[in-house]
Amino acid sequence: MNFEHTEDRRMLADSLNRFISEQYAFDARDRIAKSEHGFSKEIFQQFAELGVIGALFGEADGGFGGGGFDIAVVFEALGRGLVVEPLLGAVMVGEAISAAGSDAQKEKLGDIINGVTVAAFAHDEADTHYERTRVSTRAERSGGGWVLHGAKAVVPQGEQADLFLVSARTSGKVDDEAGISLFLVPAKTAGLTVRGCPSIDGGRVAELTLDGVKLGADALLGAEGQGAVTLERAIGRGVLALCAEALGAMEAAKTATLDYLRTRKQFGTLIGSFQALQHRMADLLLEIEQARSAVINAAAAIDGADRVARERALSAAKFSIGRIGALVAEESIQMHGGIGMTWELPLPHYAKRLVMIDHQLGDEDHHLQRYIALSKESGKEVAA
Repeated sequence: MNFEHTEDRRMLADSLNRFISEQYAFDARDRIAKSEHGFSKEIFQQFAELGVIGALFGEADGGFGGGGFDIAVVFEALGRGLVVEPLLGAVMVGEAISAAGSDAQKEKLGDIINGVTVAAFAHDEADTHYERTRVSTRAERSGGGWVLHGAKAVVPQGEQADLFLVSARTSGKVDDEAGISLFLVPAKTAGLTVRGCPSIDGGRVAELTLDGVKLGADALLGAEGQGAVTLERAIGRGVLALCAEALGAMEAAKTATLDYLRTRKQFGTLIGSFQALQHRMADLLLEIEQARSAVINAAAAIDGADRVARERALSAAKFSIGRIGALVAEESIQMHGGIGMTWELPLPHYAKRLVMIDHQLGDEDHHLQRYIALSKESGKEVAA
């Protein structure tokens, strides 16, 4: 299989990397991440104009990409620049609408692609511990529409979102796969309260409270009680995006560490000449290449593989990224020494982002257990 990027993807990567290096230097990124909004709407709009958001969607949805490798190219570049703009929400909400939306709902994709609508994925709750089907938020029929009660936690860039994709239970027990429904909830809907706070790795997150949120029948995305499959697809795209973002952050941390080893002197000697540090750096480079292989495998599987193979590849990648990301963060800082802990350097910010990526959409332990469960499921299917 040929894993080389197409000419279009190479051009996209080059233009995006150039834009980030020129317009998104670390000082500018730091100001944006600490700002009241948590991201720059102007930069987000420029990403849309460059076609970055459109590359995350297929032609049928108004984009010009949408494949696993398109997502990987974009998010690897975003990871290198520690970009905080809400493109992850665009990927996940867009995938759900594309997979299950009505024609009227799919019309919203145009505004997402154009950067007019900021979409946010509101599925996690305070006690779910990454379990996709554990949903306690409830939705009940009321007249011709729906009423939602519950809360959602840690919604990235939720304060500035225009549209939320909210999961709610319309039947069954709290952890049943059947009975989960998805709803498109405009941010200004009565009864919806959004409370934000800064996140440890930059930008902002929000907690949503849904207190009698009334929605029309057209807010339901897909069939009632059948949202688990759509959730899995959306989360899968998000997992791939996060893995590629982490890979970009690892590359940036690696480059910074190599540059430091080549310039820092101790006792009049470049520390990069010390054999112990050379061995540690060589091991780190090999681990990063293993992470790249895992991302490539996930990107290839997300489009063409069957469901079990796809989800195994995604969980394998997320597990690898979690383990290797923590290693890169630790080793890079340790090889820098004390200066590696100062906030003035970009390096500790990359380290924080790598650690936090591990906790988004399932951490290392969660995806290891999920991979094992999927492997057993696959074995049963083969035996049958």
